[in-house]
Amino acid sequence: MKQQLSPMLVLIVCAVTIVLLASRSPKETFDKISVREFELVDSKGKQRVSIKVEENDEVLLRLRDQNGTIRVKLGADEKGSGLLLLDSETNPGIHALAKKGASFTVTDKDGKKKTY
Repeated sequence: MKQQLSPMLVLIVCAVTIVLLASRSPKETFDKISVREFELVDSKGKQRVSIKVEENDEVLLRLRDQNGTIRVKLGADEKGSGLLLLDSETNPGIHALAKKGASFTVTDKDGKKKTY
């Protein structure tokens, strides 16, 4: 199951990198950009991606659909990391935790959960 999780994480990291590079003006060069929160909006001004450090010091990446509903969450803190992929009804489809006692949970279309 770990092999199935790795491509998803790579995909998310690549998407964020592409977004960051695409939003940069080709005439400007920055050695470092420091912000408390990064927010990517679509052509209508709706928030689609956010990266921020929460009050509890957890870093969270949230990907939203065109309606503003969170569909992907990737988080990390000193205890480890987690990935949550949500279905059309915002139910967890895949929930992976890489912490002490790590787990990988898949929920099928009937709502049955299987944890590895």
